Amino acid sequence: MNATATEHLPVVVVGAGPAGLAAAAHLVERGLEPLVLEAGARAGAAVREWAHVRLFSPWSEVTDPAAEKLLAPTGWAKPDPAAYPTGGDWADRYLQPLADVLGARVRTGARVTGVSRAGRDRIVDADREAQPFAVHVTYADGREERILARAVVDASGTWALPGPAGADGLPALGERAAADRISYRVPDLTDPTTRARYAGRRTAVIGSGASAFTALASLAALAREEAGTKALWVLRRGLTGSTFGGGSADQLPARGALGLAAKAAVDDGHADAVTGFRTQAIERAADGRLVLVAEDGRRLDPVDEVIVLTGLRPDHSFLGELRLGLDDRLQAPVELAPLIDPNQHSCGTVYPHGHRELSHPEQGVYLVGMKSYGRAPTFLALTGYEQVRSVAAALAGDLDSADRVELTLPETGVCGGSGLYDAPATESGDSAGCCAPAPRLVQLGAPTALPLVTEPSTGGCCGS
Repeated sequence: MNATATEHLPVVVVGAGPAGLAAAAHLVERGLEPLVLEAGARAGAAVREWAHVRLFSPWSEVTDPAAEKLLAPTGWAKPDPAAYPTGGDWADRYLQPLADVLGARVRTGARVTGVSRAGRDRIVDADREAQPFAVHVTYADGREERILARAVVDASGTWALPGPAGADGLPALGERAAADRISYRVPDLTDPTTRARYAGRRTAVIGSGASAFTALASLAALAREEAGTKALWVLRRGLTGSTFGGGSADQLPARGALGLAAKAAVDDGHADAVTGFRTQAIERAADGRLVLVAEDGRRLDPVDEVIVLTGLRPDHSFLGELRLGLDDRLQAPVELAPLIDPNQHSCGTVYPHGHRELSHPEQGVYLVGMKSYGRAPTFLALTGYEQVRSVAAALAGDLDSADRVELTLPETGVCGGSGLYDAPATESGDSAGCCAPAPRLVQLGAPTALPLVTEPSTGGCCGS
């Protein structure tokens, strides 16, 4: 792109979540003008949808240094670095104040519907990189606008596209028809309506990541108060030593405690685990309840509700006119994919990476934050903040700083599979070497008494 011709244009950032707002802060610090376009009505709209869930990373690891510099002159009170915020805390005490400081640089109710090169579809080569980006936006009131940009940073996340119940990555037969009894989110059992939906009922939880742990622990707490409440934990894999995460070996103690709380739900008899079960169909019983059917023909006893927590997926539909280099499995940038592939990495290993791993054949376009990981579950807010720091430096022409990427992430304490990392996601994909399904119904160990620990995130050594 001709920098002289486009230097007066903003860098468009898609999404006013943690990574998007941090990107804007770093761009401002670099003297570049960001324009953040957020589809939701407020900053952190996706985070607010899991406001009831507590992060397993403390405040010290979920605020960005450049953002803190912007906030400091406003009298912003930095939260206790050792405390663990909920999603609602994160949005209200950090994301919204940051958006307020950025002011007119953040537009809410602004959905990006398409990105291209001005006057060039994805086929045209001629003079392509000299053209600015054309970003098409539809506002909440129905207005449309075409915004020209010098670069585009897509931090729109993956929250909007949860994975289905079907083990083959497609909705199970009957899944759409049973939508009235299926949820794809961790339930907020402090809400009376939601509590009534699950109290005294039998609920199947499909998934093996931290979101599934959270749901199981929450339903177990409800079972202690409401008779007849029971969870059925449906896993595609077998139960191994790593099923419940790293426990006391996890370098993020709250993350380890979350897995132990899920184990307590099973040990205490509030949840039964069905292993080696790959859902193919969801049928409606005569009484309206749902029956899960596996690929091998097994049928589970009817349940009243189903909670599907099988991962999140990136939406690339509005980027269709750009030349992206995406891994055909993870849907992550091709240079980044080998570094985060859950089929390969164990013990939470994620190599340092920045603008070079996040770049595409279409120069000036970057996918950052959870969006950059595609279907991989191993993501921390710290990762996103380092990504956008590097990208902002690269866009400002400071390649020395952009290439100086250093990132050390807390390990899970689980070997032989991917880590359990922080972000509103769940596990996805099957990992080689740790999955040996043994179809059976199990109840583990003796009753234990562990505190309930909640968390929004993801992981597991293989899909379920």
